[in-house]
Amino acid sequence: MNRSTEAVLLTSASVLAAMGVALVNLTGGRGPDAQVALTFIVFMLAFGTIHLSVRRWAANASPLLFPLAAFLSALGFTAVYRLDPELAAIQRWSLLVAAGVASLTLFFLRNEGVSVLRRYRYLSLAGAIALLLLPLLPSSWPLGGAEVGGSRLWVRLDLPLAGRTLSFQPGEIAKLLVVVFLASYLADRHQSLAAMRRKIGPISIPEPRQLFPILVAWLVAFGVLIYQRDLGASLLLFSAFIGLIYAATGQTSYLVAGTSLVGLGGIAAYQFFDHVQRRVASWVDPFDDFTGTGYQLAQSLFALGSGSLTGTGLGLGQPNLIPAAATDFVFAAVAEEMGLAGSVAVLAAFALLIAAGFGIALRARDLFRKLLATGLTLVFGVQTILILAGVMRLFPVTGITLPFMSYGGSSLMANMVLLALLARISHGERV
Repeated sequence: MNRSTEAVLLTSASVLAAMGVALVNLTGGRGPDAQVALTFIVFMLAFGTIHLSVRRWAANASPLLFPLAAFLSALGFTAVYRLDPELAAIQRWSLLVAAGVASLTLFFLRNEGVSVLRRYRYLSLAGAIALLLLPLLPSSWPLGGAEVGGSRLWVRLDLPLAGRTLSFQPGEIAKLLVVVFLASYLADRHQSLAAMRRKIGPISIPEPRQLFPILVAWLVAFGVLIYQRDLGASLLLFSAFIGLIYAATGQTSYLVAGTSLVGLGGIAAYQFFDHVQRRVASWVDPFDDFTGTGYQLAQSLFALGSGSLTGTGLGLGQPNLIPAAATDFVFAAVAEEMGLAGSVAVLAAFALLIAAGFGIALRARDLFRKLLATGLTLVFGVQTILILAGVMRLFPVTGITLPFMSYGGSSLMANMVLLALLARISHGERV
């Protein structure tokens, strides 16, 4: 697969998005309108910009990454447009911004690649902590935090001259900065962390001074996340944290300790947070309180079941009955109207993206790039698995978004930057 094939696939994804909008219009009793053309133009501009940037600054990168992202974005955009055309209009412009930021990432890394990030590990950590602290600002300030759905994740910036309020989730970018810090620190200290020199009873541990900076990073980041009541992101980052330490040291004791801490943290979260108790209760039996806490998950299960093999057809289902269908439960909306065939296509695209990410990590020539690619792929993969498992009632709903498919500009931008970093790592290994 070469760059020309990549361009064809990106164009095909743009056509798919435009066709999805046209079909939704037709089933709604409207003919093709300007929204169809606008969708095609925006997708072509966004992914065309990324394609040209990759050709210029990462010509040897894996050609799988952005076509798969474009396919998922097209399906997700169609589902969001079906649910709420006004949200879809915002998502279109978010896609352009995300593509621009991803292209700028490739531009800034054009000379030294991702290796330049290694020198700024503590700046990355400080930036991540600052971003995580932003939602804790008073809501009355022009730049202040906002609580949505029991979690304080959002920052709202008042723009008096424009008469608008800009909302974003700084934690989406913070998770990338945390991965950069961990990859850089572990690349330098992996031998010390792998050498077990102290014993606490039957358990061997490294020298405490080797663990101190990384434990501080973990405690600060997760303390803020727990205070914000965003336990889904906490679980996501902790999984990447443990996975990276294991990848750097090869010590299974870290996996055992990490799994134990996840279990203890889950029990503590259940004891202290009401919204976690509600989510667990709705997961165990969503029909016990069908009109209350179990309503969202129950409607998701109905949607999954009614999709059958080929779905009800775009615009012919009832995904609007699912609360937050455009964000947390967009996969259920796709499954209802596109059926098992559409669901399998989505799962296959995510599986290919995750496999491509780990493949880039395996081919990386130095430990920092290997760990960075591993951490980025872990963040992407764990986030995907958590939200899909929640929608299918395999795991309690965590409230995080489905990459590239859910409505949300912050998530879209963060994941585009994530792919840009993977593309630059991939380019460096093929030069």
